[in-house]
Amino acid sequence: MSRIACAIPGHRRSYFQRLIMTKKTRKKTTWQKTRKFFNDIHLWTGLISGIVVVVICFSGTIYTYNTELREWASPHLYKVAIPVDGKRLPADSLVSKIARVSEGTVTAVALSADPARTYQFTARIAGDNSRFGTTYYVDPYSGEITGTSKETTKTGEFMQTMFSLHRWLLLDKIEKPLIGELPNRQLGSYISGTATILFTLGVLTGLIIWFPNKLKNWRQGLNVKWSAGWKRINHDLHNSLAFYSLIFLFLMGITGPQWSFPWYRTGLQKTLGTYKEQRAERGGDRRHAESSEKPRSPQLLPFATYLAAADRVLPYKGDYRISLPQDAKAPLSISKNRIGFFAPAAGDQVTLDASSATVTETQIFRDKPFNERVASSIKALHVGNVYGQFTKLLYFLACLVATSLPVTGTLIWLNKMKKKTR
Repeated sequence: MSRIACAIPGHRRSYFQRLIMTKKTRKKTTWQKTRKFFNDIHLWTGLISGIVVVVICFSGTIYTYNTELREWASPHLYKVAIPVDGKRLPADSLVSKIARVSEGTVTAVALSADPARTYQFTARIAGDNSRFGTTYYVDPYSGEITGTSKETTKTGEFMQTMFSLHRWLLLDKIEKPLIGELPNRQLGSYISGTATILFTLGVLTGLIIWFPNKLKNWRQGLNVKWSAGWKRINHDLHNSLAFYSLIFLFLMGITGPQWSFPWYRTGLQKTLGTYKEQRAERGGDRRHAESSEKPRSPQLLPFATYLAAADRVLPYKGDYRISLPQDAKAPLSISKNRIGFFAPAAGDQVTLDASSATVTETQIFRDKPFNERVASSIKALHVGNVYGQFTKLLYFLACLVATSLPVTGTLIWLNKMKKKTR
């Protein structure tokens, strides 16, 4: 009996030794090798782009509510008190006033369905190189100009800084080129664009390695074991939060680089089937001679007539933007957007004959082919206002997750490195 009793511990030791050796020498399956390959890509793309991604995603998180924060800081530009009679002045009666005050040409008028919102007139001034012109905010009940888009606030300046940080990493603030003759704004755009591409690769590879070796354990990647130690909690947060926000992270990542690289923008358009070759224009002298002639101003009907015509083909409540023709031959167009918490960012458009208010063309967004709808919604897909405040909130949360991923991912890597050195 004593021999047997003494032999048992030794037998157990040899058994466990063989078991350990078997695990070490066991060949990896094809899936394990594949997972290891994508895990390496995931690791290095994250380590290379981590700091830049944190900066881009943090600034993007704040900039998600850019419009709301600006309106909160300057309520006098957007909101008005409704008087007792509650009757708004016709917007067309104020065009001449805005043209006189701005000493320019009114090119567009934005009319809100909310009676407590101002009219917004966009004016182009000769010699003004502003891309969007100057917007004049007008009280629709008194006709008083409450302010212009050139007004600056601390909040506006802060949001502009966040935009610069997001797009150019604040390098546009540095005048002297850091690399040769390459403008710093372009350099910042290249860096942010490259980091975003690496981030997108990280998202895709992260989805692959999210699946465990045994598929029956897939539910583990959806939960956080809060009763475990901080290392396990950090690991679970990285896996589960990334999975839940995956689609939003992918949309942000896949659309972002188009503002950094023309080749990426062209490739994206070709993939969607919406690319159009840029043709070189001819007959410059002839066009110059025509443009030197002073265009004849169109005779416009009351705006209410145009809006009524638009409402007949777009019978829903919404906000309007009237683009005014700059000569007698040009048409007048009206864009209309739905309103509400789930309202889509994309609007419908109606083109009318300015002299008769006859509808000549109608473009309904939902009737367009899928690829064209996606192509025209690239910006909305990137910033999150695809379906109004609903998707803005989702994108805000997803941006917070994206900001945390490089941090939690780096901690996972450091913990694994510590285990290997022991």
